[in-house]
Amino acid sequence: MPAPPLTEQHSALHRNEAEALAVPFFPHLGELEPVGLADLPPAYQTLLGHEGHMTVTLEAWHESLMDVRVVGEHAEGSQYARHSLLARQSDGRVVQSGVMRIDLAGLPPEVQQRVAAGGCPLGRILIRSNLLREVELLALWRITPGEQLAAELQTDAGEVIYGRCARIIVENRNAVELLEIVKP
Repeated sequence: MPAPPLTEQHSALHRNEAEALAVPFFPHLGELEPVGLADLPPAYQTLLGHEGHMTVTLEAWHESLMDVRVVGEHAEGSQYARHSLLARQSDGRVVQSGVMRIDLAGLPPEVQQRVAAGGCPLGRILIRSNLLREVELLALWRITPGEQLAAELQTDAGEVIYGRCARIIVENRNAVELLEIVKP
């Protein structure tokens, strides 16, 4: 399902949310420009223009299971935030840099523990836990990456890449906010 049309106000709101997610982990994420689904190159339309779990989409696209590499994390009360990379198991190539903020309250204790352990991609944890969940696509971004993001995705600092903001609703509660930036 395509992202909702972005008004200037809507765009500013989601840009602020994306930057707020990134700030604890990136000194400078890069330049974000809101785009519509039709503005994305075809590979990015497939990778970002959906309301499914990114783990599943990346595994299908790359024909490889994904490993998670935790780069940084913060926890305060039931709020847990993490910056992580997803890499193909087949060759170790990093194909996503992502930031998530999750409200662990309301999740079963074993799910909370698995999320905090950082050994498995979030999507896989939620799917295997059979929790009622819905992924909601909020915004799509054209990104000129800052130095750190460019290094993580092995791209030139001036090369344009794409990402999205999404939310995961778990058991009818807004539980997860996501900034997901991919490289085909």
